[in-house]
Amino acid sequence: MSESENLELARRRAAVVFAVRSGQITAKEGARRLGVSRKTYYEWERRALEAMTEAMEDKAPGRPDTPQDEEKQRLQEQIAELEKKLFVAEKTVEVRDMLHAYELQVASDKKSTGEPAKKKRKRRRKT
Repeated sequence: MSESENLELARRRAAVVFAVRSGQITAKEGARRLGVSRKTYYEWERRALEAMTEAMEDKAPGRPDTPQDEEKQRLQEQIAELEKKLFVAEKTVEVRDMLHAYELQVASDKKSTGEPAKKKRKRRRKT
């Protein structure tokens, strides 16, 4: 059955339900027109009324929330955690490089002033 045929069948069923609910025909006649038992007719009527009631409920404005994909959410959390770790690692490397550059500068300054790299022991005078 094509989508348009299915839609037409649903409209025909809805029209029969409305005719029964408005008192134009009986439920027995509605079931006969639809070619189903009265039990099946009442089931369709119940579903139609529930769907109509749900459709008439107030909804929050705007687009409905999209369901979260649990795996996607877990991966996003993992990415955020790894980005934090990467940031800390990059800053650690920067500090290490700055300390190394500072040590090189201190060593260079000591050479240029003639100060030995290692301190000599001072001899104590005996008095």
